[in-house]
Amino acid sequence: MTPSTRIPFPVVDEVSRHCLQEEEPETVHIEVHLPGRLDQSRLRKAFLEALHRHPRILMREAPGGRYRRRYEWELTAEPDVEVVTFAAPGRNALRDARTRALVEAPPLSLSPPVRLEVVEGAGPAEGSEATDIVGLHPPLEGRGELRDQPPLSRTRNTTVLFLTINHTALDGPACLRILATAAEIYGGKDNSPAPAPTRAPETPQRTPDTASNWTRPARVAPGTPEPSPGNGLLVTELPLPHRPKGSPYTVNDQLMVTTALTIAHWNREHGAHPRPLRITMPVDDRPRDTTMPIGNGTRLVEVPFSPDELTHTRADMPEFLRRTAQRTRALKSLTRPQLGHGASLLTAPITPVTWRAALTRGLRRAAAPWTSTTLLSNIGRVPYPLDFGEEAGRAHAVWFSAPARMPRGLTVTTASTAGRLHLALRWSRALLSHGDGTHLRDLFEHYLHSTEVAP
Repeated sequence: MTPSTRIPFPVVDEVSRHCLQEEEPETVHIEVHLPGRLDQSRLRKAFLEALHRHPRILMREAPGGRYRRRYEWELTAEPDVEVVTFAAPGRNALRDARTRALVEAPPLSLSPPVRLEVVEGAGPAEGSEATDIVGLHPPLEGRGELRDQPPLSRTRNTTVLFLTINHTALDGPACLRILATAAEIYGGKDNSPAPAPTRAPETPQRTPDTASNWTRPARVAPGTPEPSPGNGLLVTELPLPHRPKGSPYTVNDQLMVTTALTIAHWNREHGAHPRPLRITMPVDDRPRDTTMPIGNGTRLVEVPFSPDELTHTRADMPEFLRRTAQRTRALKSLTRPQLGHGASLLTAPITPVTWRAALTRGLRRAAAPWTSTTLLSNIGRVPYPLDFGEEAGRAHAVWFSAPARMPRGLTVTTASTAGRLHLALRWSRALLSHGDGTHLRDLFEHYLHSTEVAP
């Protein structure tokens, strides 16, 4: 692979590139908590070696003329910038790093479009023992005690890694793969992915009758919008929901039901007229080993819910979970392009890319009322131990968050590590405030517990 190698933007990258907004950068944030300390020089060397082992990440947007037909990625032999930085220690270092992950996207013009920021000495006041709410211009304040925290080591020797990704180029699972490679190089420990859970193959069933995709879905009702632009973020740790052995549904189905019931409850509280919900769910079929393709590799499906389903009683829950499982299995089994057939046509290199950009932005605005209600991205069990050796240790908490631009205005991202569920709520400040985020967190916890029923 030579520095002059160029790759046309895939469909997902091009659509994202067309719709960039300065006030709400398209960043993915990954936050990894370690119990010990890292050596700065050694970590920089390990991460650089990991980039070379996955050379597809060493890319920048190639310059081009006004009438070019495509955007192109230019692959580079070396990074253009120092990717790993260490934050200055301080009382608000962790909160400020989260804020930077929301407001400062790594530029597409420099290789690679990702940065790794290290915060050292994040003790109980700033670490994962606290529920942190952050926003933009200035950082939001407000913390709540995290319930049911396991007795993990939380001392001033802890370290938090922040991976900030420009989502036009890369997604969270791809960058987590690179971090796992860096951990293996740094610590000399095997960071191979755990085997995926085995499930008996099932014949996909017909999706139960639901509202047509041409029906306008519910929007998340406005709470108390903030005057400044950008995203707010809340991260919290919860117990994994209990699921009886032999249940016909997965934890992902429990999280899907929880998200739907949380938003339905929120909308009722705010006087919104009942409407069908549609929740976008990323599906990732890539291998998790070193052969994993690097880039934006998930495809999106939309899981529908009717208003009647969302006025449940506890006795209805087993049937609701079963229907949701049937629905998600049927949608996952469909073969379709990542963003649907329409996006593939829209990005065909027939006209200059600037013309397609204007058309894409116009169609996006016109289609806003039909955009799904929210996005639930469940990473599932983090597949890598993220073990950095004896001194730094193994990750005991990993959070992800996805962009939350309007018209959705709210995204829910979950992952599990060390037997705990790590939840990130991210919202557009044009829709919600940090107090609204706290209330949504409490509703989510309540409804997650309500899914713990016998089959």
